[in-house]
Amino acid sequence: MEKETACCTTQQMPAVATAIMNYLGCPCEYFAPMLDDDPIMDAFRAARLQGESEGYVPVLVPVDDSLWECIIINSDPESDGKEGYAFEQRKVASYRHEMCAQGMENAEAQLAELLQSKRADLEQQGVHWEEEVLGEVSEGEEIDRFLSYWNYDTEHTMPMLLAKIPVQKVWQVFAYLPFGGWNGCPDTPVLMAAAKLWFEQYGAVPAVISHDSLEFVLAAPVQKEKAMQLAQQHYALCTEIVDQGTEDGTIGTLADTLSRSTNWYFWWE
Repeated sequence: MEKETACCTTQQMPAVATAIMNYLGCPCEYFAPMLDDDPIMDAFRAARLQGESEGYVPVLVPVDDSLWECIIINSDPESDGKEGYAFEQRKVASYRHEMCAQGMENAEAQLAELLQSKRADLEQQGVHWEEEVLGEVSEGEEIDRFLSYWNYDTEHTMPMLLAKIPVQKVWQVFAYLPFGGWNGCPDTPVLMAAAKLWFEQYGAVPAVISHDSLEFVLAAPVQKEKAMQLAQQHYALCTEIVDQGTEDGTIGTLADTLSRSTNWYFWWE
């Protein structure tokens, strides 16, 4: 059963934030742009602890019209969602039920197939897979904070919701925030399957969802001997994090980063 929407403050809240709160239908806390994200992180950590006992998964949601369009196109495609941010709650509820009820495909096989397809495409273009794409497990960097909710022009956070999504299984948050299915960004079933795999293997939990990015958080970095396999799965899901991440980046560089980091970052063009 969905919980009533709750918000600690509506000060200077943009209309799209109110719309997404109404769409989610769960308790949310709004954060206006700020220079220091400590209050956001304090609230997120407290919600993670509380959510374990109260049956919800907290997700930070940078709000804008692009995200609104994504979730409406996925869950209520017959509505353009623009006329006063209108949508049909019945259709949204049906979409969530359908996504949560479906069986999870074998994510490892699914990601392996995606990886093989991308490798074949690159090799047809004359790219040497082992040297130019895989590379060595080295030159990574630690990521221990969230990256995708910052406006780097203003050096402030984006307008944001902390949504307490009422699901028991962490991968089901994508049924409530179905932002994918466009360009190279996977659709909801693929994201759910990957999230289930990574939660069961590494304890990774979806933590930030915007219109074009996704971040996970986990208690400790993955073991170095497992990092290369995981990095290839990340690359299969999102080539941009390697191909456009750094000028000389490789999957090996990503693997080294994963072996040092408690935050995972994905971004799609």
